[in-house]
Amino acid sequence: MPNLKSACKRLKQSRKKYLLNKAVKSELKTRIKKFRQLVEDKKISEADEYFKELEKRLMQAGSSNIIHKNKASRHVSRLQVLLNQAKK
Repeated sequence: MPNLKSACKRLKQSRKKYLLNKAVKSELKTRIKKFRQLVEDKKISEADEYFKELEKRLMQAGSSNIIHKNKASRHVSRLQVLLNQAKK
């Protein structure tokens, strides 16, 4: 347990940030699963619209360092390939 007042404040801040980041990561995982399910169910038009929102969310998480930028780009790339294969 922190002894200094500033250390207590940092602890509160880090806990708050941790919970916010955890919520965003959980949301991303859920959205990725939903997108994959749409593609698997051959709902291509819905998946196409959903992909635009998912890409936006992934890039926002990458730019705010919730996840690494390269990880966000890798997810977008792989999901785009999945969507393109389903369209064929």
